[in-house]
Amino acid sequence: MGWGRMMLLGNIGQQLDIGDLETEVGLMNSRLAQKGQVDRQQDEDIDQLKRENHELKLYLATMVRLLVSKGVLRQEEVNATVSAIEKT
Repeated sequence: MGWGRMMLLGNIGQQLDIGDLETEVGLMNSRLAQKGQVDRQQDEDIDQLKRENHELKLYLATMVRLLVSKGVLRQEEVNATVSAIEKT
């Protein structure tokens, strides 16, 4: 690609340069599309993890309330545990 090809081959050299550039642009577009697919998949994975995390929090809160209501745990124990976790 460049002046040497154009000087030696004239219009044919120019056409070859244009073909090379089109090939490079096509490769760049392909790489960009692949990166977009990876980004979309990562976004979907993150959204799924957020939903699962929220669901687990609900299960945990429900279990703790049940254990407190049945007298298995005291509210003070739960509060102390939560405080200890929040400090770390």
